[in-house]
Amino acid sequence: MTTIALRPPEIVMRLQRLGAAHPTRLSFLRQLIRRATKEQWRVRKDRFELDDNGFGRAVYAVETPARVYSLVAFSTRLDDENRSDRVIAQAWDTSYVLYDGLPDEAEIARLEANAPLQEAGRYTSRELVLARANKSVRLFEDVAAALAQGQQPDEEQLLGVGYLLRTTAVYGNGKFGIADRDEIASRPELAGSFQAEMLTVWLIRSFTLDLVDHIAHRLNPAGAARLAPDLRRALGVGNATGLGMAPFLVRHPLLTHSWFLARETALARVRAEPHAGEAERRGFSTALADLRRRVARWHSDDRSQAAATQALAGDLDALAENLDRLLAKPLPWDALYRFAEEQFSLEGQEASVSLILEPHGALVDELGETMKADETPGHAIEGGMSCGSLRHMLLDGYSWAANIDFAEPAANARFWYVSAEKLEPRLGERFEEEGAELEQPLATARDALELAAAVARETASTSVAEFLLRRPEWRHAVRRAQIVARFPYSEIHDNLIGAELRPVDILRAKLAFFGARSFDPRSDRWLRIALFSGEPLIEHVATTAPAGEAG
Repeated sequence: MTTIALRPPEIVMRLQRLGAAHPTRLSFLRQLIRRATKEQWRVRKDRFELDDNGFGRAVYAVETPARVYSLVAFSTRLDDENRSDRVIAQAWDTSYVLYDGLPDEAEIARLEANAPLQEAGRYTSRELVLARANKSVRLFEDVAAALAQGQQPDEEQLLGVGYLLRTTAVYGNGKFGIADRDEIASRPELAGSFQAEMLTVWLIRSFTLDLVDHIAHRLNPAGAARLAPDLRRALGVGNATGLGMAPFLVRHPLLTHSWFLARETALARVRAEPHAGEAERRGFSTALADLRRRVARWHSDDRSQAAATQALAGDLDALAENLDRLLAKPLPWDALYRFAEEQFSLEGQEASVSLILEPHGALVDELGETMKADETPGHAIEGGMSCGSLRHMLLDGYSWAANIDFAEPAANARFWYVSAEKLEPRLGERFEEEGAELEQPLATARDALELAAAVARETASTSVAEFLLRRPEWRHAVRRAQIVARFPYSEIHDNLIGAELRPVDILRAKLAFFGARSFDPRSDRWLRIALFSGEPLIEHVATTAPAGEAG
């Protein structure tokens, strides 16, 4: 049997390629959909208490084989002057809690007093996820008005945006006093990466669609239409994400490694397949046609993304034109991948990776179970290692950083710090702003090179433990070097404090693993995306198999 080597980290973990990532069938929301479908989860509206303007509260209860979870949703009036996607906002159109169990009236009242306050509220371990969202106001109102007149909204306008509400935060893992990750990590349905958060967003999507239908009906009880099923499925939940998420892939190296290793293992498995069966050909063609339609509607005002999207459209056209020829070759999926690697832009190459995996669920889906890591104990430093061995480890693991001259201002232009106001990561300009003394240890390339220089001044046989007793400021860099040596996909192979850094590249890589589509950078520091667009509604998973998931 043919074996295909995994793409090495020096190719996979570069910022430009991370910034061209596309979702795959291993993405977290796809994993959730498959589990919910297989286990026939049930969802019901336990409460839907909204007034004529759509203000009020609702509870959606999800029954899994083991337990019940509830989305508790609150819709409130928001003046335009208070509407903002920025994290410093203090009011939103809607706010949500994913609740462990089914809340009674007293619990709903407690949440109603706190959830709309978000960070300023008070929570218990029954709250698993905290979220908020704003309407895409003009589109939301246009859709409600059209439905109230008994008509469907303009399809091109609707699908060009892809969502009616966009979240500005989805918090989990113990943030602001909600349940710690440890409390749910042993539950099979939530054990995978970000499954509780994906469940929350999936339910928010249903609430969003029910909300616009409700408002339209209240405007015209006798003649309003419901949003058509194909449009309901096409719409997702928007998300505005900024710098607060960017350092995640740096701060969680073991988890990052597990995500990329699973995807690269899946790609290698499919590339090694000797033949392309008829079902796989059809699945690929369907996925390619769907992506081409999506890309045709993908708009961004960001000049870089607009150019990349245009190149992607051309790449997908070329792929369609050459598909039959490529799949007739020996190792057809490898031939397709190599064609993309040689001919396409980075966007086209990474889109091809996603497409290649799509029809091969039986071959790759089980890898989703590996996309997690127990990081709670941290990573113990191997103190018995010699400084000589550590230096060689650094020079090998960070060879890609050797040509970066951190004496140059451009290479050392930024610093990461934590905002005192919002307790979230921010990026400062080192030579223009104060606060560099508060820098977070995210300059991995710089620190690795400086550590290599420091241990080079030690006797080669000196132990790492002895070195760190004298130089404890290097503990973080030693620990990271030892992690990188064992987990090669744990490190981004680029300078994270340079003037050329585009943090949206890091954001896009993480969001692609979530399952995001239609990336729209609004600057180099934040972007908008859509989640669950084109996927089945949660209320349909027990009876309707997701497209492309059969078998």
